[in-house]
Amino acid sequence: MKQLMFRDDPAFWFETLRNLGLAAYGGSDVGEVIATTSRVTPGDYDGWHDAWLATAQRLETEARGGHPISARDGLLRASSYYRAAEFFLHGNPDDPRIDHAYKRGVACFRDAITQLPDVTPVEIPYEDTVLRGYFYRATGTGPKPTLVMHNGFDGAAEELHFFGALGGQERGYNVLTFDGPGQPSAIHRDRLAFRPDWENVVGPVLDFLIRDPGVDPGRVALLGVSLGGYLAPRAAAYEPRLAAVVALDGVFDAVSALTAHLPVPHEEAVRRAAAEQDEELDRVIADARARSPILRWAFDHGRYVTRTSTDREFLAEYARYSFKDGSAENITCPVLVCEATDDLYYSTSEESDPRKLYRHLTAPKTLLTFTEEEGADAHCHPGALRLAVARIFDWLDDTIRPA
Repeated sequence: MKQLMFRDDPAFWFETLRNLGLAAYGGSDVGEVIATTSRVTPGDYDGWHDAWLATAQRLETEARGGHPISARDGLLRASSYYRAAEFFLHGNPDDPRIDHAYKRGVACFRDAITQLPDVTPVEIPYEDTVLRGYFYRATGTGPKPTLVMHNGFDGAAEELHFFGALGGQERGYNVLTFDGPGQPSAIHRDRLAFRPDWENVVGPVLDFLIRDPGVDPGRVALLGVSLGGYLAPRAAAYEPRLAAVVALDGVFDAVSALTAHLPVPHEEAVRRAAAEQDEELDRVIADARARSPILRWAFDHGRYVTRTSTDREFLAEYARYSFKDGSAENITCPVLVCEATDDLYYSTSEESDPRKLYRHLTAPKTLLTFTEEEGADAHCHPGALRLAVARIFDWLDDTIRPA
């Protein structure tokens, strides 16, 4: 999709588009997003925070003085804007602005959903703590098909409300959203870092879910967004209880999104990143991130969610998120792999990451491509959320809906 703002800063533009897209399900308003980002200078993380925080605070104040429906709508939008405010601050994990905006955003969201039918916060037992999320119960009697959703490298369970949870509930699906290790509630509250063996995260989630008499345990699907396009298929490779899996969008080798921007061959960069010391590679990464807004943000946020101390250490850790180990071939349930034709992160090579994943699958599989003509060619399709949600649930209807 053509960059309409921040022409020299694709990171700021993508986050603007991402927040614009949430308007499709009430997570933003177009004028609010444009007015907010118009006050921001490209590359100015502090200015980005200040602009979004001001919008979120103004909207929350107005919403809390309003009538119930107006309050619900305003608080849902404020929750998105608080989340946007702290998005670029993770280079310094001790910055108090991070937790302030995060907590305000979650508080707004939780207060808003009290005005929505059958949406309930949940806590899922996990190791010696819990994973936090939300259960959207479908109307009607009897066990229902259920979609479990999680986000990816930087998204939150609350964002999934607008990214398919509402769309699933209104189509007769139960939907369970959650934050796993490395994702917002887990990293903010418990300092749980990402892990690549996502089957050990999804397993406890399914244990929790299938105890509900309203869930048909034979019709449970899993959907992962962004990096979740690796995590969800990885879980499906080792979790036989899943009836289907959706990769939105497919990820074959996560670290390729970073190495594509480095002047070092991919395999060499991965090998050298794992060394105890490599001052030359450290300089290469520093130079590359100084030139690339995408790398600057990705390395800052990556250290935060993996709890690594240096950019090179994060690069080595991120290389573990890959299907080069052959695990994609272990998946037996039907797989939907989504692809964006102008993906900011995973369309940088001759063969896109979604197509690499699709090629390695031996289970029943479908490749769903979203294009510029549809306004849907950006990473995870924020410019066409209604279209994406429709196509994904149509596939789920055809795949798991019959009782």
